[in-house]
Amino acid sequence: MAATYVTDVPFKRAVITTTVTSSGAAVERWVEEVYSMHGGAPYEIIVGLDVEWRPSYSPAQNPAALLQLCVCQRCLIFQLLHADYIPDSLLGFLMDSQFRFVGVGVDADADRLGRDYGLQVSNLEDLRGVAAEVTGIPELRQAGLITLARQVLGESIEKPQRIRMGPWDASRLSREQVHYACIDAYISSQLGGTLLDCDY
Repeated sequence: MAATYVTDVPFKRAVITTTVTSSGAAVERWVEEVYSMHGGAPYEIIVGLDVEWRPSYSPAQNPAALLQLCVCQRCLIFQLLHADYIPDSLLGFLMDSQFRFVGVGVDADADRLGRDYGLQVSNLEDLRGVAAEVTGIPELRQAGLITLARQVLGESIEKPQRIRMGPWDASRLSREQVHYACIDAYISSQLGGTLLDCDY
């Protein structure tokens, strides 16, 4: 039985409404909500994108367990490994050029989604290169999310090793895992909004 719940994830002054689900129907509703709020906008909509998987200590990689998407202060955590089905509306959303999907190492995340689930993402932007150009700091091309958040947003985020390297394939995610997964996608969307609008 696919499970869904909605929780509020606080971060600084923001509260991110987060849907955690293994239900294809719940993903369809989330995508519909995004289109109802942003569809037809005369500009690209920034979507933070991230993927989590259980770490592997052998050459064989584990499949992607979670897909996280964040638009403004609405986040989706889709438990791909436990999904009852992957809706066509998600495939269409990821291929819609109205949306720009941003993150750190987002090309590798998209490759993994394609390899593991046949999901293609059309309009990708790795924030490291954009940050390096906008700020004039070449070292940011090699930076992680923590460094970008501090340099561009002036925000401090924590990525505890025990959460980062934890069991992302669990059927029931811990509160800490949900917070971590949400904030990764949320910070990516905030970085994208700041850097791509060039109001840095």
